Amino acid sequence: MAGAVAMSLSLLVVPIAHSAPSTEVQVEISFLLGYIEGSGCEFYRNGSWYNSKAAQAHLREKYKYMAARNLISTTENFIDGAATESSLTGQPYAVKCNGFKAISSNKWLHDELARLRNY
Repeated sequence: MAGAVAMSLSLLVVPIAHSAPSTEVQVEISFLLGYIEGSGCEFYRNGSWYNSKAAQAHLREKYKYMAARNLISTTENFIDGAATESSLTGQPYAVKCNGFKAISSNKWLHDELARLRNY
C-alpha cells in the first residue's frame, strides 16, 4: 500500500510531456527554413550579419533543440522561441533583403507564415 501511495505521489511531480510537433507544424517549419535559405537575405544575429544559408542552419539547430525537448506545439512557438532573438544574449534577430531596411525576423517570418496559410 505504501508503495502504491509513493508511486501515485511521484506521478504528481513528473512534468506533463508536451506532444511532438504535429505533421502540419513540421511542414510549416520546414517550409519556413527553406524560405529562409532560399531568400538570399541577410540575417542579423548577435552583432553580425549572416547569409541565408548560415541563418537557416542556425535556426534548424535551434528547431532540433526545441523539438527534442517537446517545446514546439505550433509554428508560432518556433518563430517566437527560436527565430526572434538570441537565446544567449536576448538580442533580437533582424532580416535585410534586397537592400531594403532591416525588419525583425519575428515580423518577417510571421508574415510569410500568414502568406503560406492563405495560399
